[in-house]
Amino acid sequence: MGSVRFGLFVPQGWILDLADIEDPIEQYETMSRVARTAERLGFDSIWLFDHFHTYHRPVLETTFECWTSTAALARDTTRIRLGQMVTCNGYRNPALLAKMASTVDVLSHGRLDFGIGAGWYEHEYMAYGYQYPSTADRLRMLREALQVIHAMWASPYASFEGAFYRISGAINEPKGVQKPHPPIWVGGSGEKVTLRLAAQYGDATNFGGHLDDMAWYAHKLEVIRAHCEEFGRNADSLIRSTNVETTLLRPGDDPVALTGRYRRGQSLAEYRSHAVVGGPQEVIDTYGRLIDAGMDYLIVSDVPGLATTDVLEYLGSDVLSAFR
Repeated sequence: MGSVRFGLFVPQGWILDLADIEDPIEQYETMSRVARTAERLGFDSIWLFDHFHTYHRPVLETTFECWTSTAALARDTTRIRLGQMVTCNGYRNPALLAKMASTVDVLSHGRLDFGIGAGWYEHEYMAYGYQYPSTADRLRMLREALQVIHAMWASPYASFEGAFYRISGAINEPKGVQKPHPPIWVGGSGEKVTLRLAAQYGDATNFGGHLDDMAWYAHKLEVIRAHCEEFGRNADSLIRSTNVETTLLRPGDDPVALTGRYRRGQSLAEYRSHAVVGGPQEVIDTYGRLIDAGMDYLIVSDVPGLATTDVLEYLGSDVLSAFR
């Protein structure tokens, strides 16, 4: 079993993980408290979704905005890294996004992980008045956006002209703390475009969950390796991450009841195809299989009860301790 780092999605509301708290101030303070607890327990990073409405259907419940929350959590914490899994490229002009990221990198003293993807949540685009291009165009936009962001982070006066974006002599000061720039995490597993963009522009990849098929991960890594060879890059220099939906059971817990909000209509058996549900040893074994499949960064997500931090303490003492 190789070495591994751990990240954690903090409660944000997107998956109704703050729905039991009425006061929006206390909802944010819960998010902050979980972030500080994760920092104390030795997690490498905390992560936020970039969404406006709840999932998997929109309801009138809190969903805190991603980048505003990232900035706030950067000041609430001191050591832990902060990222987005992932920023939806379609929601912000990429030059503005690069400026925002540079600002957050400074105010976090160089702790930003910059996650970005093509976007997919169609009804959210429609509700907020964004155009929802075809998948092919969203990927073309992502390719251009990565070039714009690189230019904003590298050039004194950034210029770029493409089919979707154009900047001319844009000044971005300060450019951030990390050199040459904050690490870029490209989310998605599409083999022809997304993984190729990760190999060309990224510092990390992030895959979804396929816990019933560990060979899936090995295959995606081979695709990444081939793309890296094309660009003359060492594939081992990229972080290989995956999100792991995790329900950590304590004695007497009912797995069906505990996972009900997170299964979104799936049976428990269906849910277990992409989520681990079990006691500490089962979680440890699942994480171990992911590491053996080539993952070196596991981001723990969809944790029932996380808002109280009790299960987070349990995860730190009885699961993460096995990997140190």
